[in-house]
Amino acid sequence: MDRFVVEAERRVVGIAIRVPGGFRFVASDPDFHAVDRKVFRRARLLVSRVAELARALRARRGQRRFR
Repeated sequence: MDRFVVEAERRVVGIAIRVPGGFRFVASDPDFHAVDRKVFRRARLLVSRVAELARALRARRGQRRFR
């Protein structure tokens, strides 16, 4: 597994690419630029961080779905 699509709120928000030291997240959605290009030691950590960010964005928007 060298790369995979990352989803949040049932839509694609970026991709993860295997790099030395873990996985780099590349955001395709501007809402997720806070973690764009960051490297995570494990794929599970990357997915957890993206999900955490998605929950925070949803709460901030009053439970509305992303556009």
